[in-house]
Amino acid sequence: MRIGVLTALFGDLTFEEALDKAAGAGVSAVEIGSGGYPGMPHCPVEELLASASKREAYVEAIASRGLILSGLSCHNNPLHPDVATARKADEDLRRSIRLASLLGVPVVNTFSGLPAGAPGDTRPNWVTCPWPPHFLEILDYQWNEVAIPYWQGIAPFADEHGVKVAFEMHPGMLVYNVETMLRIRQLAGLAIGCNFDPSHLFWNGVDPVAAIRKLGDAIYHVHGKDTYVDPLNVAVNGCNDHKPYDQIAKRSWTFRTIGYGHGVQTWKDIMSAFRLIGYDYVVSIEHEDALMSNDEGLAKAVAALKEAVIFEQPGAMFWA
Repeated sequence: MRIGVLTALFGDLTFEEALDKAAGAGVSAVEIGSGGYPGMPHCPVEELLASASKREAYVEAIASRGLILSGLSCHNNPLHPDVATARKADEDLRRSIRLASLLGVPVVNTFSGLPAGAPGDTRPNWVTCPWPPHFLEILDYQWNEVAIPYWQGIAPFADEHGVKVAFEMHPGMLVYNVETMLRIRQLAGLAIGCNFDPSHLFWNGVDPVAAIRKLGDAIYHVHGKDTYVDPLNVAVNGCNDHKPYDQIAKRSWTFRTIGYGHGVQTWKDIMSAFRLIGYDYVVSIEHEDALMSNDEGLAKAVAALKEAVIFEQPGAMFWA
């Protein structure tokens, strides 16, 4: 298994400078934005799509530093009720899939998106409970009239290009937990899978090990990010929290560097669960810790993962 980094934290650096930073941090993989969030400061998508020589130079710049490109990252909302917003997200995603295929990259990481609550609404609507009854009507519309048809159209496109599309299970999106992840995969096809990020599961009360065991081979990529759940604030207000991320002392949870939300033993258990299901690809560090600088957060995450990650395993495992 490899340790990697999402280069968004190097957004103020050039492509080559970001690669040097990544290699200097001791990782062996990079995940690079190709549209949407986190944008594409290190990936000139149109240039690379248009030129085989530029693609060759791009890949060589990565490989020459002992790195691989683990995935492209294109997080947006192609189900948005605003037609222009949805169209742009769809175009970015399709370009990312085409580019991933040309670069030999196996996966594009993204969101499932979130539709409006009904035709004519102007904003996405996230439903998390079944009552009052109109919530179930919203969910029926979102799944059956918007999300399923869209992703049933994307999955064959990804298949044609030999690329997997991996959803980050993210609150505020239609796919936000294991159940919704497996539902869209069953309905849209196996080109759709999971970019597993424990940080969004911790504060929802999910056990990442149990989630990994349930998802199994639906996991195509992994993000390394931790979350601190503040027991005092949760005791008062619960885990759902819309206060700004910089109000850390008042929030129920906050994103942290690996090891600063949950101890290394938790991360050892998570890495062992990945081994158990046969995942042996990349854990891509996503730094969003407001209490640490980018350099310190990345260094501490790498150190924690080097202790937790299982880099080698025997050819035949005892549970096989």
